[in-house]
Amino acid sequence: MLNKTPVWKSVLILVALVVGFLYAAPNLYPDDYAIQVTGTQSTILPDQALLDKVESQLNSVGITPKSLELQDKFVLVRLSSNEEQLTAKSTLRDNLGDDYIAALNMAATTPDWLRSIGAGPMKLGLDLRGGVHFLLQVDMEKALDQRLKVYESELKNEMRSERIRYRAFERLGLDGLKIKFKKEEEREKAVSLAFDSYKEFARAEVEDEGDFYLELRLSEQSVKEIEDYAVQQNLITLRNRVNELGVAEPLVQRQGRDRIVVELPGVQDTATAKRIIGKTANLEFRLEAKPDAPSSKSQKFEFKNAPGRTVLLEKDIIVTGSNVSNANAGFDENGAAQVNISLDGAGGKMMLDVTKHSIKRRMGVLFIEQRTETKRRKVNGEEIIERKNREVRQVINLATIQSAFGNAFRITGLDSSTEAAELALLLRAGSLAAPIYFVEERTVGPSLGQQNIDAGLLSVQIGFVLVLLFMLVYYRVFGIIANIALAVNVILLCALMSMISATLTLPGIAGIVLTVGMAVDANVLIFERIREELKNGLSPQQAINAGYGRAFVAIVDANITTLIAAVILFAVGTGPVKGFAITLSLGILTSLFTAIILSRSLTNLIYGSRKVSKLSIG
Repeated sequence: MLNKTPVWKSVLILVALVVGFLYAAPNLYPDDYAIQVTGTQSTILPDQALLDKVESQLNSVGITPKSLELQDKFVLVRLSSNEEQLTAKSTLRDNLGDDYIAALNMAATTPDWLRSIGAGPMKLGLDLRGGVHFLLQVDMEKALDQRLKVYESELKNEMRSERIRYRAFERLGLDGLKIKFKKEEEREKAVSLAFDSYKEFARAEVEDEGDFYLELRLSEQSVKEIEDYAVQQNLITLRNRVNELGVAEPLVQRQGRDRIVVELPGVQDTATAKRIIGKTANLEFRLEAKPDAPSSKSQKFEFKNAPGRTVLLEKDIIVTGSNVSNANAGFDENGAAQVNISLDGAGGKMMLDVTKHSIKRRMGVLFIEQRTETKRRKVNGEEIIERKNREVRQVINLATIQSAFGNAFRITGLDSSTEAAELALLLRAGSLAAPIYFVEERTVGPSLGQQNIDAGLLSVQIGFVLVLLFMLVYYRVFGIIANIALAVNVILLCALMSMISATLTLPGIAGIVLTVGMAVDANVLIFERIREELKNGLSPQQAINAGYGRAFVAIVDANITTLIAAVILFAVGTGPVKGFAITLSLGILTSLFTAIILSRSLTNLIYGSRKVSKLSIG
């Protein structure tokens, strides 16, 4: 028979419909506003006592939760409104102590039977759910400076090992080193060493006033690699810090050469987020210098919590914050804030080697912080913003070594439990490879998010209804076929976005609106082709077959070119552009399926099994 659907196509359509409806269904169940209470460490698990305490604290401020759920790793509190959610977050944060994190969240209301097959609703982006958006700039000059310090230290050590005598090291611009020698043969040895071990440098030999110099300058490729490393390492550290904040569905991604975008849906406390995300902090553990230590081997530092009080510490560093494998805030026997430190294997060995020979000596903990100073001035009526990073080094603890220790110890001398908690968080998350500063900050309120959702849904509904009415009036029975295909198309699109955990943004909704308009375009091509074939004298069955067959190439060509454009948008775009590209790409795929396969099968179902003298196609 001319217009009969093969069995495999019927099975394919049936499977697609069942899967589509199942995975789109969770979007009918809106999320609850919620608070997720989690232990700061994986070993701190929730129990009934914690559940009771959470309920008591919420009741004390007049909040009655919709439900309290004790999960394996956290307590989930479901609430009725965003106002209750923010109040509950503040109350629990202030009263649960430092062992727990109370994070804003949205709790799914999807039935268990749907969740058992992995079905869940689409995630909402920052513009729909509300939260904060930060654009951060990585200080590339500082990244190069820090790497050159490492190279300088390594070169000095290797030249000492090789007994190469040098007179001084100097900086050569932002990306090079200049080494001074008294004798040419010493320089030649250094050239050989640099050639063998430091191929990332371009080398030049210079003589000036009887002295011999070796100039080492990083190649463009090496500079780029250092900059890429700084950004990638900062990305990892920022993701760790965001995870410590307990934010659900955060976005931390690179933008351009030296910028990072951080989006925290649901977060309204921007002060805390900025303090944790942007802070560049590290620790150094050093012994107190002996009274007769020369100035070349010691440095003077001021105490953080006692301005004016100073202490001399040795220049040699025992371990740094990079050796910290874990850190927890707590309290000592006197109730003072402290941080319990655990070192990795290498750090523990170095600490043990030093402390076993330094009993009764004092060890200082040096807190190193990068602070960004912003100055604004006007030049010719235009505001100029100047940012300068300043490194601040202060002693936060000076204690006598009573006995040798290795991997585990504690530091005190902190101003408050809040400072201890933040320091522990920063040490757990790792230090930044280079300082960062805030270029842009935006706050999106939850009310704006709801307005965006309502406006977006309204635009989809209006566009959908207008298209349905036009197709029904203009193409009659074939219009009904197109409308069924369009409805299935939207359902399949929602199902695909849910299945791949795509985040729905406002531009994404625009992509859905565009998909609704484009979805019927293929059917219009087919139906107009059928009309033309009828005018040319073909029978209804022949016209249907020719209409679908001859319009196929034009439909595929049009959609493939649009799909290519969407893929390019996704590849080169960021943020909102990616959201639009994702929904558009998925919409094109579902449109091809519903227009070419589903629409043809529905037409065959209505007209294919009987003799037809006339088609209801307007």
